[in-house]
Amino acid sequence: MAGTILIVDDVATNRIVLKVKLGAACYQPLMAADGAGCLRLAREARPDLILLDVALPDIPGVEVLQRLRSDPLTRDIPVVMVAGTADPALRRAALLAGADDYFVKPVDDALLMARLRNLRRTHEALAELGQRGDTLQALGLAEDQAGFARPGTIALVCDRPEEALRWRRDMAPHLSDQLLTLHREEALAQTSGPDCPDIFVIDGDLGGRGGGLRLMSELRSRSATRHAGIVLLHPDARADDLAMAYDMGANEAMETGHPAAELALRLRALLRRKHAADRLRATVQDGLRLAVIDPLTGLYNRRYALPRLATIADRAQMLGTCFAVMVIDLDRFKAVNDCFGHAGGDSVLAEVAHRLAENLRASDLVARIGGEEFLVALPDTGLPEAQQIAERLCRMVQEAPIALPDGRSLSVTVSIGLAVAAGSKVATQDVAHMVDRADRALLDAKAQGRNQVMLDASAA
Repeated sequence: MAGTILIVDDVATNRIVLKVKLGAACYQPLMAADGAGCLRLAREARPDLILLDVALPDIPGVEVLQRLRSDPLTRDIPVVMVAGTADPALRRAALLAGADDYFVKPVDDALLMARLRNLRRTHEALAELGQRGDTLQALGLAEDQAGFARPGTIALVCDRPEEALRWRRDMAPHLSDQLLTLHREEALAQTSGPDCPDIFVIDGDLGGRGGGLRLMSELRSRSATRHAGIVLLHPDARADDLAMAYDMGANEAMETGHPAAELALRLRALLRRKHAADRLRATVQDGLRLAVIDPLTGLYNRRYALPRLATIADRAQMLGTCFAVMVIDLDRFKAVNDCFGHAGGDSVLAEVAHRLAENLRASDLVARIGGEEFLVALPDTGLPEAQQIAERLCRMVQEAPIALPDGRSLSVTVSIGLAVAAGSKVATQDVAHMVDRADRALLDAKAQGRNQVMLDASAA
């Protein structure tokens, strides 16, 4: 099934006709004849979308919508309101109450189906982001993003400057957001960052019929503007023009004759959804980053390090170059914890990690892979250079005492095991063996008195 849609209409014929049409489109229709039935079914069935008539026998449709939006179980369900007459005041009230769209009967079938598909895609994308964010937060891998409302940036894109200025003049009294006027090339030149528009309002006939759709496709294909809201304004738009716009990814598609106040309402709602989606994406991205970062040291963890090392080995094998692996261990770290407590031990780990990272190249890998154990991988590095780097790291850790939280300081040392391989001789499955070679060299360094670098015997 394509999803469940709740039809709310007091006229049985209307319900049956819609049920047949939705069933033909592979939706699973549910039906309610009044507002109370709508509220009950919405909570019980949690439909994917609600088609809600504004005129119901028991509760006005707008009030039903307000109740849906105030209920945590139903507030996120997309709602399309349907009216028998074109009443601007009722349309405005519905949009203010949180309607996702508002149609006047009779509704063109192709347009209605396109809008339903459009709203379901948007809702499912947000729901998927929300589920990922919830999972990461439950695992402690993401922090809640601030949910405060902030002004947005809205770009008005039209090839007639006087028309764009008129749009801005008409909408300015209804919006506190920044309104820009851009031509097509300026819209395509937008880059990621705080100045990138949140929403593009595009003339549907930009540069000729279909020009708005072409620009929308371009914007959707670019990383900087892929997640922007897009509103297409069509002069004297036909239903099939609006349907195509929805199917191609427009968030809103309207005729240019709608009042500026209504367009502003839709833009504010679109901004809220866009900012909510941005926060969800940020939560997911933060969670993915935290999943591979050691929180104490800020270095990569084992989960990231070993696959990354395999990639380095693959590249070395393909290019026939050398690479080196070090396993680094803090000397007598248990004594540090015993004498200075875990807070002191944490300070030592964090500072040693900082010194290692500061003395390696951007292309090198450094990770914390155990309690006091670190892994370093050096791509495109042969034995002489790798040995010099390892010796330098050993010195940099020992040279300066580390300040502890209680005001004392402590000098620490590290032992390093080093293994080097020619990429042409190392397959990806041998990466674990490379780490094992470096680990055995580390044990030799410990046995020989610590605070030194030992080379893997097979490379000596």
